Amino acid sequence: MWSKKAVAEQFRLLFDIVRWLPICASVGIMAGSASAFLLISLTFATDIREAHKWLILLLAPAGLAVGLLYRYLGSSVEAGNNLIFEETHDPKAVIPLRMTPLILLGTFITHLFGGSAGREGTAIQTGASLADRLTKLLRLNDKDRRILLMSGISAGFASVFGTPLAGAVFGIEVLAIGRISYDAIAPCFLAAFVGDLVTRAWGVQHTVYRVSSVPRMSVLGVLSAITEIHGPF
Repeated sequence: MWSKKAVAEQFRLLFDIVRWLPICASVGIMAGSASAFLLISLTFATDIREAHKWLILLLAPAGLAVGLLYRYLGSSVEAGNNLIFEETHDPKAVIPLRMTPLILLGTFITHLFGGSAGREGTAIQTGASLADRLTKLLRLNDKDRRILLMSGISAGFASVFGTPLAGAVFGIEVLAIGRISYDAIAPCFLAAFVGDLVTRAWGVQHTVYRVSSVPRMSVLGVLSAITEIHGPF
C-alpha cells in the first residue's frame, strides 16, 4: 500500500502536468507559428536570390544594415542566444519582445543576400522570447519561468526542424549538458510536440536529408575524420 505522502506526491505531479498543459500548448502554438513564418520567408528569400544572383554583391551592405538595426533598435537583445541561456540559468528580467521580429528580419536579410545563418539560433530566440510573454501574464516565479523558457527553446527547435524528440531533449538539457531537469520533462515534451504539429498545420514541409550511401569503415577513414574534427596533428 502506498503511504499518504506517496499518494500526495503523485497528485501533486498530476496537478503540475495538468497546470502546464495549456501553458505549453500556448508556447507551442506561438513557437510553431513563428517557425512556419521563418521557413516560408527563407524559401521566399532563397527563390529571389537564385533568380537574381547579383544580390550577393550587396551582402556586405546588408550585413551593415542588420548591424545598425541591432545597434539602434536591439541593443537589449543583441546578445541573442547567450541572453536566452543566461535568463534560463539565472532569471532576472523578461526578454524584450523585439527579439522576435529582429531575429526574423535579420535572418531573412542574411539569406536574401547570400549570407550564412543557421535556423536553430533563430528558432531558439523566437521560441523563448515569445514564451516569456506569459511570465508576467501568469505571474510565474523564477522556477516556473525557467521551465517556461526551456519549453520555448524546445518548441522552437522542434518546430523549425520537425524533430520534436530532439527539440524536447535539447530544451531539457539547456541548463547543464548531460544533466536533466526532471520538472521540465513534461512541459518541454508537450511544447515540442505542439510546436511541431502547429508548424505542419501551417502547411510547411521540412527538408528531408537522406543518406544514400555509407563508406566502409577503414583506418584511413577514421584518421581523416579525426583530422577533420580536431585539426591537423
